[in-house]
Amino acid sequence: MDTEPDLVQAYDEFWEDLFVEADLSGSPQQEAFFRLYARMAGEAGECTDLIYTPARKDGRGAYQIDGYALEKETEELYVAVSDFREGRDQSLNVSQIEALLQRAKNFLELSVSAEFITALEETSPAFEAAYPIYSNTKSIRRIRIIIFSNARLSTRRPPEHAAEIIDRPVVLSIFDFARYDAMKRSMGRTEPIEIDVTKLNGKPLPALEVQTGESGYSGYLTAIPGPLLSSIYSLYGARLLEQNVRTFLQAKTKVNRGIIETASTEPEMFFAYNNGITATASKIEVVRSSEGACGIKSISDLQIVNGGQTTASVLYAKDRSGADLARVLVPMKLSVIERERIDETVPKISRFANTQNKISEADFFSSHGFHVKMEQISRRLVAPAKPGFLSGSKWFYERARGQYKDQLAYGTPATRRKFEHEFPKDQVIDKTDLGKFELSWLCQPHVVSLGEQKCFVEFTGKIGKEWEKDESVFDEEWFRRMVAKAIVFRWTDRMVAASEWYKEDRGYKAQIVTYTLAWTVAWLKRARNSEISLERIWANQAISNELSSILEHVAREVARKIKDTPGNVKNVGEYCKQAACWAVVEKMPIRIGNMFPPDVRSIQASRPEPRNGEAIRIDTVSDELSGQERILNIRQIFNGSGTLSRDHVIVRLGELSGYSALDDASRKEMENTIRTAVRRGILESRGDQLGIQAHAITDFDKDFLKEQFLSSLGGRGWVDRQESTRNFARWLGYRRTGPWIDEAAKSIMNGLIRQGKLEGDGARIRRVA
Repeated sequence: MDTEPDLVQAYDEFWEDLFVEADLSGSPQQEAFFRLYARMAGEAGECTDLIYTPARKDGRGAYQIDGYALEKETEELYVAVSDFREGRDQSLNVSQIEALLQRAKNFLELSVSAEFITALEETSPAFEAAYPIYSNTKSIRRIRIIIFSNARLSTRRPPEHAAEIIDRPVVLSIFDFARYDAMKRSMGRTEPIEIDVTKLNGKPLPALEVQTGESGYSGYLTAIPGPLLSSIYSLYGARLLEQNVRTFLQAKTKVNRGIIETASTEPEMFFAYNNGITATASKIEVVRSSEGACGIKSISDLQIVNGGQTTASVLYAKDRSGADLARVLVPMKLSVIERERIDETVPKISRFANTQNKISEADFFSSHGFHVKMEQISRRLVAPAKPGFLSGSKWFYERARGQYKDQLAYGTPATRRKFEHEFPKDQVIDKTDLGKFELSWLCQPHVVSLGEQKCFVEFTGKIGKEWEKDESVFDEEWFRRMVAKAIVFRWTDRMVAASEWYKEDRGYKAQIVTYTLAWTVAWLKRARNSEISLERIWANQAISNELSSILEHVAREVARKIKDTPGNVKNVGEYCKQAACWAVVEKMPIRIGNMFPPDVRSIQASRPEPRNGEAIRIDTVSDELSGQERILNIRQIFNGSGTLSRDHVIVRLGELSGYSALDDASRKEMENTIRTAVRRGILESRGDQLGIQAHAITDFDKDFLKEQFLSSLGGRGWVDRQESTRNFARWLGYRRTGPWIDEAAKSIMNGLIRQGKLEGDGARIRRVA
C-alpha cells in the first residue's frame, strides 16, 4: 500500500472479501469481519482458534470483548476486541487503542466476579466468554489481547507489554488494516519479526560465527540467556515458530515437565541437558569487540524451526515455578539466509531439524503431495452446471493462502472476468476447510469444535496415513466427493445463519453445523442403512428440497440439545469439544418421518457385476428411483445442448438413475419419463431428436401452465402455497424456484381462484374441481 491507488485497491478487495464471507456464512458484517481477521491472525501465529463472543456494553463501566480462546496447556488467555468501521482509510490512534484496551480490561475484571457471572444470561455471548475466565482464573498465567481494526496505524507497533490485568502479565498486539493486507498478500509467508536484542538483553548476544563458504548463507552458534528467550516468547508467542511447526505444536505439544524442572532446580545444567533450538533469520546486525569477538545486536525475520517446546517451556518455568532464569543458557544454532531464499530453504531446514521428534512428513502439509494433487485436479475438473446456469464451472482448491487472489491480480479486466466465471468466488476451498468437512462426515463433531487449527492437524494425520498407504485413492472421484461435502456443509451453515430461531438466540453456529451433519450421517446409517449420495450432489451441484428439510429440522433440535448442558457444565462451547457431548447428541431421537430424499441412497453391502445383461443399480435411492426425480434430470441432460438423440437421452437418464446397464424393463421406464416430459411441455419430440421446449417459465402458455399447476397438486387436500410452488416447479423439471417461477405461480393461483378451480385459505390452497 505504498501509493493511493494501492490503498484504494486494498480496501476494494477487503470489502469484497467481507461481503463474500458474510454471504457464504450468512453472517452479519461485524461477525464476518471478526472471522476474516481471526483467521489471518491465527495463520500468523498471533492467536489460536478464537471463539466469537460479541459482548459489549456502552456508557458507564463500558466493556467489550469479541472473541476469546483459553489454552489450558499453556495457561494463556487470548482476548480479541474488534474495531470495525464502515468507512475507508481511517486512522487508528493511541487514544482509540487505549479506549479499546480499557474496555477489554473492564470485561476481564468483571469476569472474575461471582456477582457479574450470576447476573448474566447463561446463553449470552458475555457469559460464554466470562465463565471460562471466572472458573479458570487461578490457572491463567498470561493474557494476550489483540485488537482487530480496519483502520490504519500511522506507524507499525510490535507486540508490547501492557499493565497487568487481574494481576496477570498482559501482551498487547494490534492487527490493523495495513498488517491484515500485508498478511493477505504474503502468500503464506511468515510475518517478519524484528528482535532488538540489545534492548531486550541489555547488551549484544555473544556468538561464534561459522564460516561455511556458501554464498547467501552464514551460521552462528550462541547460548541465549533464559530471560532473553522468555522475554521474546512472551511477546511473540507462536509467531516465533516456523509455520508448519507452529501448526503442529499449537495443537499437539504438551509443555515439557522435564525442561521446567531442570530450569527450576538445576538451571546451571540446562545447557548440558538440553539439545537447544534451531532458528533462521534473513538478516542480523552484529558488533565487534576490540578483540574481534562477535555480538548479535538485532535479528530480522526470526523463526524457530526446532525447539519450540524448549522455548515455550522456559517461559512456563518462570510462570509456573517462579524459576530464576538468570542462570539458564539455551544452545542456539542460527542460520542466516538471504530473504530471496527463505521460502525455499527454511522449510527444508525445518523438515531436517525435526526428524528426531514427533513431527512427521504429513505435518509439513502445505506442499504435501495430497494438496498438490487436489490443486491439480481442481484446475482441470469441470463441475456440472448449477441449477439456473447454462454452463459448468470449476472449484478452486487453495493449498496456499492467497492463491486465488493472486490469480485475480494479473491480466486484463477481461481475463479476470473470465477467471471468475471459470472459478466463482463461492467455489474456493481452502485446505483448512477440509478438516471440518471430513471430520463432520466421520461423525467427530467434538473434534471439529476444537477449532480450525486443531481440527486441521487431526485431519492432517488421518490423510497423511492414508496417503502413505495408497495415494491413488485420492483421485478425481475423491475430489468430487469432497466438493459435495463442501456443498452440504456450506448450505447448512447458511441455513442456520438465516433461520429465525437462530437469529433469536445467536451463538454456537459452527458447533450446530458440524453436529447437525454428524447426527444426520450417523442416523441415516443406523436407522435406514443409508448415506447421503455425494455423487448425486456433485451432479446437481446442490442438495434436494427433501434433504434441505431434514437438515433444517435436525439443526434446530441439535441447537437445543447442545445448549442443554449437564449441571456441572456451564460453557456450551467447551462442552461441544467433549466426546461426551457427541455421545449425548448422537443418541438424541429426532422425528424425521418417512421422507427419503433423492440424494440419499441405500448402503450396499456389495456391488455385484452385471450378469446376462441385467441392470444393476450402483447408486440406488431405494428399490426404484421416483419418476419425478428422473423428470428433474431431464433439464440437466440438455444443459447447454440444443437437440439430442432419443437413445442418448435414454442412456443418460439411466446413468443418472443409477443403472450401469439397461434391460428392457428399465429402458421402458426411461421412455415413459420422456413421454411424461413431452406431455408436460418440458420436451419437444422431433422424430428421433429431442429438445427442450420451454427453457424458462415464461416460455410456457399461461393456460397450459394452469392445467399443469392443477395436475401438480395431485389430490384435493389443503396444500401450503409455498409448498405448492415448489411442487409445481419440480413438476416442470425445475429443481429450484426463483423470482420468475414464484411470480408465475402466484399469478396462476390467483387466476384459478377467480375461476373457481382453487379455494384459498390464507397461506393454503386446494383444488375445487
